[in-house]
Amino acid sequence: MNDGNVYAIYRPTMAHHSRCAWQCRHFLLLLIFLLLVGSSLTAQAQFQSSTQSESETLRVGVLKFGTVNWELQVVQEHALAEKRGIQIEVLPLASENALAVALQGGRVDLIVSDWLWAARQRQAGRNYQFAPYSLSVGAVMMAPQAGIASLEDLKGHKLGIAGGPVDKTWLLLRAYAQQTKDIELTAFVEPTYAAPPMINKLMIDGDLPAVINFWHYNARLSASGMRPLLTVEQMLRDLGIETTPPLLGWVFAEQWADENREALRSFIQATYEAKQILAESSQAWERLRPLVKPENEAVFAAIKEGYRSGIPQRYGAAEIEAAQRLFAILAQEGGEDLVGRMQQLDTEVFWDGFRLP
Repeated sequence: MNDGNVYAIYRPTMAHHSRCAWQCRHFLLLLIFLLLVGSSLTAQAQFQSSTQSESETLRVGVLKFGTVNWELQVVQEHALAEKRGIQIEVLPLASENALAVALQGGRVDLIVSDWLWAARQRQAGRNYQFAPYSLSVGAVMMAPQAGIASLEDLKGHKLGIAGGPVDKTWLLLRAYAQQTKDIELTAFVEPTYAAPPMINKLMIDGDLPAVINFWHYNARLSASGMRPLLTVEQMLRDLGIETTPPLLGWVFAEQWADENREALRSFIQATYEAKQILAESSQAWERLRPLVKPENEAVFAAIKEGYRSGIPQRYGAAEIEAAQRLFAILAQEGGEDLVGRMQQLDTEVFWDGFRLP
């Protein structure tokens, strides 16, 4: 039917066909590329998810404001655990007792404690083991203005003690006094027990001429002008123990260690890599400043020096034998209050999965 209008009839040309084919090919290539990229990203995400799920997670209990946090922060900042195929879950707790309860209850896998505590737990049926963390423990500090230059000068004076009646440094000092000076120290001085911060305050205020405190509190005392009268190393040497064993270490259940041997070794290696960073890097310490909370630069310098001097360099048969000899000394002085019914140190407490060098 003709309505009077003229209609153009469109017939595609060869050029048009060529252009359409070119566009279709490019569209298909783009679609294939997008599908490949999407598949690659999905595979990568699945791989990362699988890797993460296959990584073993170690639950570490720490004191909320303790020095162990410094080292673990370096481990986490530098991904020292992740590069060894493990994950760390840190659980801050309020007290030493809370740490012990968390370990005993299976809430955490590791805590830092001493081999004496671990050995006593073994004697009670909880098979715990120990791997070295630090040589830093305590020392006897004296105020220079108090006129105390030797152990004999302590006669009749107050001696501040932060760790209580069974503090290991106090017991070692008692053994040292008895065996090298023939002095019964409990009758020779006036033991004064208090919390570590109070001990420091009393000494700085001039109320205590000499104190026994933990290493990082002693570092603060050093920065305030106090000086060591006797170190643990000096006392051990004079008692015939030439090798200083690390008293503090990672403590964990033996069965758990058997089931997670490689993960545990990797974790300890990661912490020793962190120690090396802190031994060499001032920048690493600067990043820790908010955790350390030093009162001034002198305190910060003393804490860094104290930490570095406590890094174990050797750990093997000689250190374990020295620990056995130290146990005998502490057991004689501390009795059942310290060691329970143990007659000797069970060397099975020392995990065989880590040695230095």
